[in-house]
Amino acid sequence: MNEEHRTASSTATTEDARLESLGYEPQLNRVLGFFSNFAVAFTYLSPMVGIYSLFILGVALAGPAYIWLTFVPLIGMLFVALVFGELASHYPVAGALYQYSKFSVGPKYGWFVGWFYGIALLVTVAAVDTGVVSYITTLSHNWFGTNWDPANHTTVLLITLVLLAVQTTLNITGAKVMGRVAQFGVGVEILGTFGIAIILAVHGFHHGLGFLFSTEGATHADSNVYGVDFHGSWLAAALIAVLAPVYIFYGFESAGDIAEETKDASKKIPKAMRWALIWGGVGSFVLTAALLLAMPEDDPIKSTLDGGGVPAILGQLSSGMQDFLLLLIIFAFFSCGTSIQGAGSRLAFSYGRDGALPASAWLSKVHQRFRTPVHALLVGAVISALFVLLVYYQPSKDVSLGFITYPANATALYSLVSFGVSGIYLSFLLTVIAAIVARARGWVPEGPFRLGRWGWAVTIIAASYLGLMLLNVVYPSGLTSARGLFNLDWITLLVMVIIAVVGALYFVIARPDRHVAEHLHDELEATPAERGA
Repeated sequence: MNEEHRTASSTATTEDARLESLGYEPQLNRVLGFFSNFAVAFTYLSPMVGIYSLFILGVALAGPAYIWLTFVPLIGMLFVALVFGELASHYPVAGALYQYSKFSVGPKYGWFVGWFYGIALLVTVAAVDTGVVSYITTLSHNWFGTNWDPANHTTVLLITLVLLAVQTTLNITGAKVMGRVAQFGVGVEILGTFGIAIILAVHGFHHGLGFLFSTEGATHADSNVYGVDFHGSWLAAALIAVLAPVYIFYGFESAGDIAEETKDASKKIPKAMRWALIWGGVGSFVLTAALLLAMPEDDPIKSTLDGGGVPAILGQLSSGMQDFLLLLIIFAFFSCGTSIQGAGSRLAFSYGRDGALPASAWLSKVHQRFRTPVHALLVGAVISALFVLLVYYQPSKDVSLGFITYPANATALYSLVSFGVSGIYLSFLLTVIAAIVARARGWVPEGPFRLGRWGWAVTIIAASYLGLMLLNVVYPSGLTSARGLFNLDWITLLVMVIIAVVGALYFVIARPDRHVAEHLHDELEATPAERGA
């Protein structure tokens, strides 16, 4: 035991020394082991949250065969995780993508990467917490006979505020608490993916394995439940339906956001990123397959859609089992939101420590007892709550914005949520481009995890995947197109432009890069003068 303690103490000292070599004083508690770090990344990715939110869109657009599209973002993001893993191993600093880009390219570039990433995180917290409202109201009705309307804007706001308050309180009380919530969330994810698959199998599937290779008429307008016409081409349908799993496979990078609270971070974080993706992929595939095979036998897609999606499938089970599954789903959403909020607060702390935001000194203040960035957590919760207020804007008819049409019955929050994915992909792409720039400048990775001679190939593949998929996510193909179900035509691009303009205005006025530039020295790397020599 004493030997283990000495080894752990030595590792922590080494990690803190590396942090100091990057110009930072250790302030956070290094209390998270590998499993806790992995758990935060895995619960952020959350196969349950993604599938219960997007299952019906995927199967409606490309039929049951859409399950095989799971491997497109899974494989693409594995290449991204390898690039991020190498960066995280070299720069084990809270703030992840912001720090990687700042050190690789420069303060201006890094600031904007962090800006897009940070807004996307705050938006995603709002999206996840509002996404669980319908499950909470259903469980409340089953247990207490309440009749809360999950579509009522005030109901959405009040439930979300309660969730944010609980999540913020837990995150404030320490990284170890955040880790435990995430660890429990992993158990819930296992029950909610493999457990539900087993339960549905025991109850009895309605289709054979061949069903997983069928389209059920989804490629033709007259038999597609949304009336979308892919002219019989499954590849055309797959191009859009792939967005359903694309909206699931990210969040693994949050393992790097909590680097300063992770023991042996340089070694553990790259592995945690890969494991979060791999097990997320396995869980997603198993749960999706089980849900598909358990769909009603007659007109499966329409019957499932008319029944409200996944609830129509789970409705075949006993009421007690349904309530148990509702509890699992609710906690999966809760732990997902908690992990995202925790990661986002570390990014804000990292920004504040660099003087990159208003009231930076206050924002980066760490609680003396809990060793957590309390103010960053509180500000993040308030901003996410303000985003939720956008649910109140929901026009009853189309609104013309020049050549852009804002569709009727779409809340402003739903429009903002689309940035939760496009903003993530944009910040991911910019970070991988930063890695390319660093390599071109002669950067030599010095962390325990290195890509070696595969570095260039892996980085180029990662950038290609992110660039092509970002285009697929944001391309404005019309409100009546299948892609319009995800990005509302031009609205996602419009939101991206607005966020970029707001960031640019603050950047020009405040010039935060001047402060960020004071935190660029890395003792492992040669200075510009040394490189010139």
